[in-house]
Amino acid sequence: MEINLICKEILNSVEAALGCAVVDLHSGVVLGISHKIPYFTHSIIDRAAAAAMDMFRGNTVQSVEQMINDMRCTQEIHLIEEIQITTKNTYHFMAIVPERPNIILILTTNKKVNLGMGWSKVRVALPLIAPLCPLPKTPEL
Repeated sequence: MEINLICKEILNSVEAALGCAVVDLHSGVVLGISHKIPYFTHSIIDRAAAAAMDMFRGNTVQSVEQMINDMRCTQEIHLIEEIQITTKNTYHFMAIVPERPNIILILTTNKKVNLGMGWSKVRVALPLIAPLCPLPKTPEL
């Protein structure tokens, strides 16, 4: 199965769904997408992917993670695993794909969706998407 097909299945299984995408947080590349919004151009999609990168891996997020690490005497990175954003007309469910820390799944719905339904569809899809995504690069020694 391919990522676009999984995104389409999510989109079709949530009545209020507007779009679903899988984004590489390292490069900003959209690995798969399906949507019902005619005005969604590549430019809009690319900018939305860049915004998601900032929310999960942006400089401010990294700075806060470093402060938390300093206070806890740890070296954890990428502490944010899920984000939900509410706008005037939409919900955005975003989650890191398990074992793929630089890949996120994003589901956008209108506000008629039950929040539990949105999260349920995202979480059920994550293990299906994981094997289709590139493995994280290991640092060279």
